[in-house]
Amino acid sequence: MKTEPKTDIAFFTKQLGEYKAAIDKEIAIYSKQVQKSTLQKFGVHSRMAMDAYLEILNRGGKRIRGALTILGYEMVGGKDREMILQAAVAVEMIHAYLLIIDDIADRSPTRRGGPTAHESLSAYHKKHAWSDESLHFGQSIAMNAALTANHAAQMMLANLDIDAKLRMKAMSVLNYALVTTGHGQINDIYNEVSGQVEERDVENVLEWKTAHYTFLNPLTFGMTLAGAGCGPTDAIRDYALEAGRAFQITDDILGTFGEEFESGKSPLDDIREGKRTLLTVHALSHAGTADKNFLIQMLGNANLTSTEFKRFKEILIETGSLDYAKTRAEKHIKNALTSLEEHQSYWSKDGTRFLHGLADSLMNRRV
Repeated sequence: MKTEPKTDIAFFTKQLGEYKAAIDKEIAIYSKQVQKSTLQKFGVHSRMAMDAYLEILNRGGKRIRGALTILGYEMVGGKDREMILQAAVAVEMIHAYLLIIDDIADRSPTRRGGPTAHESLSAYHKKHAWSDESLHFGQSIAMNAALTANHAAQMMLANLDIDAKLRMKAMSVLNYALVTTGHGQINDIYNEVSGQVEERDVENVLEWKTAHYTFLNPLTFGMTLAGAGCGPTDAIRDYALEAGRAFQITDDILGTFGEEFESGKSPLDDIREGKRTLLTVHALSHAGTADKNFLIQMLGNANLTSTEFKRFKEILIETGSLDYAKTRAEKHIKNALTSLEEHQSYWSKDGTRFLHGLADSLMNRRV
């Protein structure tokens, strides 16, 4: 007899695990096909490039974007599991493509417990003692492999076995979100270097780069593939944006105060790249002169030491910035849950319960 999870978080965790297992299985099959066909058609150099991309794709993570694609589809009555799994794989392929570009922009050496794609390819260049700069080679090949994979994902979506008008509408929804994400990334990079960053600038990035991309896009994309009208897709917007903002705030907290296995990268990375978050912007506006100058000197310092990093975190705590970020995340989660309860008649009971558990899990994600 099947045992029903007692809490919404337990239900979310169980269902997410099932979605992830299905997506991982499809990605493994797809990866073998790509490796074989790439070697046959384009030779060993292209095979090595795509191997670096596929390593990031297969390294996984929770598959939250692919899972929300399936969830959005199912919570408005979608039944074609084979089709929506292909769509979820394409969404995860696009995610891996964006991670590789993001890692180059952030100069990140690691991703999900291993080297980033550009670092892996740079090491491959060094091993063969080829001419030119190893890092430039690694970045160039990684970018091209990621872009190639993005186009492959778009081809996969263009060939989904559904009504052509519905397919085109869903692809338009997806790519609009990706345009928004691109502008979020652009503004995130500007925030790192401009020196004049206000909380509103950070909030824009929270919405454009994370909330649209990680929550709103996969949910509405999946719903659109199921033929949903404006009612269900409009109704999910507030939940998705509020939960997405909370997700990024908690991610930023874990990125600084968590362990590497929790965030998938070194806790020092965000500070070394000069990333402006609610934590750092609040601290800069509330720290004394000496501490503020220290924060400014450390943000973007590629040679940040563990001792300096420890002091940096102490200032975030002393200025109340850590508590402030936690409180803001809590507020967004409560807003998300309120919206979910107000509009739950649009969606299946299990779908609503999954999203409730997801929001609840963000509360537990904070350190």
